[in-house]
Amino acid sequence: MDVIFGRNKKEQLEPVRAQVTGRIPSWLQGTLLRNGPGMHTVGETRYNHWFDGLALLHSFTIRDGEVYYRSKYLRSDTYNANTKANRIVVSEFGTMAHPDPCKNMFSKAFSYLSHTIPDFTDNCLINIMKCGEDFYATTETNYIRKINPQTLETLEKVDYRNYVAVNLATSHPHYDAAGNVLNMGTSIMDKGKTKYVIFKIPATVPEDAKGKNPLKHTEVFGSITSRSLLSPSYYHSFGVTENYIVFLEQPFKLDVLKMSTAYIRGVNWASCLAFHREDQTYIHIIDQRTGKPVPTQFYTDPVVVFHHVNAYEEDGCLVFDVIAYEDGSLYQLFHLANLNQDFEENSRLTSVPTLRRFAVPLDVDKNAEVGSNVVKLASTTARALKEKDDRVYCQPELLYEGLELPRINYAHNGKPYRYVFAAEVHWSPIPTKILKYDVLTKSSLKWGQEHCWPAEPLFVPMPGAKDEDDGIILSAIVSTDPQKLPFLLVLDAKSFTELARATIDAEVHLDLHGLFIPDADGDAREQAPSQEQPDRVPDCQVAPRT
Repeated sequence: MDVIFGRNKKEQLEPVRAQVTGRIPSWLQGTLLRNGPGMHTVGETRYNHWFDGLALLHSFTIRDGEVYYRSKYLRSDTYNANTKANRIVVSEFGTMAHPDPCKNMFSKAFSYLSHTIPDFTDNCLINIMKCGEDFYATTETNYIRKINPQTLETLEKVDYRNYVAVNLATSHPHYDAAGNVLNMGTSIMDKGKTKYVIFKIPATVPEDAKGKNPLKHTEVFGSITSRSLLSPSYYHSFGVTENYIVFLEQPFKLDVLKMSTAYIRGVNWASCLAFHREDQTYIHIIDQRTGKPVPTQFYTDPVVVFHHVNAYEEDGCLVFDVIAYEDGSLYQLFHLANLNQDFEENSRLTSVPTLRRFAVPLDVDKNAEVGSNVVKLASTTARALKEKDDRVYCQPELLYEGLELPRINYAHNGKPYRYVFAAEVHWSPIPTKILKYDVLTKSSLKWGQEHCWPAEPLFVPMPGAKDEDDGIILSAIVSTDPQKLPFLLVLDAKSFTELARATIDAEVHLDLHGLFIPDADGDAREQAPSQEQPDRVPDCQVAPRT
């Protein structure tokens, strides 16, 4: 596994043409833009955790049946400081960097003091966010980095705190029908409160507005006070419907006091994150129209959720699907010390990720008997049991065991849907297959090959699609077989049969998340050398916005 996780990857600064076998649909024109860790050692120093690695952007430009690949490290302040010093000098979540031992005592003391309230890294390695006409590499701190999606050049550094009072923010924003960005962040001890803040970044700015940057017009439209001032919940994503926000305040908590002294104590911030098995998971439903939470207190068993799949409203209920774990052990498995020749022994899941469906009644009958199920949906066996004091215990329906990195046809985001596209995992957190799961029939289709490790599958709808699964799946595949080059896999989303693969004679890293940019949003022709094919894209070949 050292081939995938341990080695620093080389950049591919100039586009390299892939060798395509099979046939890529003619309508598929655009760029798959992805993000993930690519460098895990700097000089003689090494990161402790795979999620700490320096961000390496890469793109697969699809043009007239051909594919061109390029990659480039995000030139963050973190990257620049580390490479200049030839050692890790900026702390990441699982790796605490310390002052140069040659510095004098005054310099060391100042460094300790400056870390009491940490200024987090801008190593934005998790996802790509579209904001207006711009694209940003994102992580879970208050920083995002603007990038050029054609050249992968790193542009401005943006601090969310200049626009909204958050210290942390998710890397999984949502986009409404108008293209506005909806996101959540945690505001730690601001004016005596720790809050989960819901904010919107507009897709467009009015002509008469001061400043054309959409971020300058960020609007907070709701917040939830944390149940603990000094131990806010960790969360990686959230759910949305047409009218509501779904937020899980889970007992996977960040200890702020421990975090503020972590640098002095010589421990990393990850050690300040703990799963509290004795606590409950609180389900917050916020009305987007008023910014106010639904007054009923909903809760479920202690779980850890990284990825929401989808949510929608049905017959007076809010239904939402998540990938849930029964403990917080997943993060521990990605320590680089575990991702070595003893991988199978070191990286066994103690809790297998499970697709769970919850149903929450938006208006609980006050006359319902205590202990009765107040969910009356025929479409799910999920239950909501009324308790005293307006509390409702939510018991999910278990749909599928052993999947992660879920994606859907985003046209169905916040609406009833049928298909989940995900990576299948079993004994380890590393995916071995790509999965299509039908939440209606409870059936699945799979793709997998020996020694192949797929990235998150991304769905791209075909023009004029009628069915939810009319389109293709894209996934970057890396291999532990030294004789097999990495490739971009193209699957028919309906049948899950392979249409094509584009084999790349360059180093490709296992990434985390990303998005597809149709030519209508970013012209793929700017990224690929000219070929003999006509330099045009017929109108019918432009994929719709995802």
